[in-house]
Amino acid sequence: MSKPAADPTLSLELGVDRSSPVPLYYQLAQQLESAIERGRLVPGSLLGNEIDLASRLGLSRPTVRQAIQSLVEKGLLVRRRGVGTQVVHSQVKRPLELSSLYDDLLAAGQRPTTQVLCNEYVPAPAGVAAALAVPDGSQVRCLDRLRFAYGEPMAQLRNYLPEGVPAPETQRLEGTGLYRLLRAAGITLHSARQTVGARAATADEGSRLGEREGAPLLTMERITYDSTGRPVEFGTHIYRASRYAFEFQLLVRP
Repeated sequence: MSKPAADPTLSLELGVDRSSPVPLYYQLAQQLESAIERGRLVPGSLLGNEIDLASRLGLSRPTVRQAIQSLVEKGLLVRRRGVGTQVVHSQVKRPLELSSLYDDLLAAGQRPTTQVLCNEYVPAPAGVAAALAVPDGSQVRCLDRLRFAYGEPMAQLRNYLPEGVPAPETQRLEGTGLYRLLRAAGITLHSARQTVGARAATADEGSRLGEREGAPLLTMERITYDSTGRPVEFGTHIYRASRYAFEFQLLVRP
């Protein structure tokens, strides 16, 4: 009979500050979440017994249970009957800079894969035409993809390319990020204008992304320009809010 796997939290330097106004459960939850994000607790690993963890930290079992439950609700942990509490994945925190989701997932230690839903020329709708500075109805390339991490859907990415920008082949889109392909085709990506928002998922979107209808989605629209100031790409994307976040760095003016 095989021995149970060692508790991965034993290698972590966990502790709480009882003089802090921050609740003890939240302090513990933040430390566990940080360990998941940094790859110290990898997907698939099983946390040890709540009683043992509580005893080690000098906490009550309800406090430890509340910390773990908060991470279950975030989708980072899952309780499996007969198995225990298991690390599922980390939430991807994407910096607001000119990078592709594919590269950001790689940097976060995820395993991105792509399903291409559409790769064809379509007449440009008014909003797309305005973003790309082309006449309404002119032909633009529509690239519609589902992006996965560890086999789980993360986002639906729809990008439009104007004529004159090389259109990537479907097979290449399945294997890497759009920005990598544009750079490889000789396009110099210089700057972008981006808008971030949120809305509820439609039934179709929920079905594709593994969410219920009405679940919160993050939205992002981005117009990317080359070194001459020409729009070379317009993206309109939706992300699962349970699995994804945008990260801002704010500077204080003197």
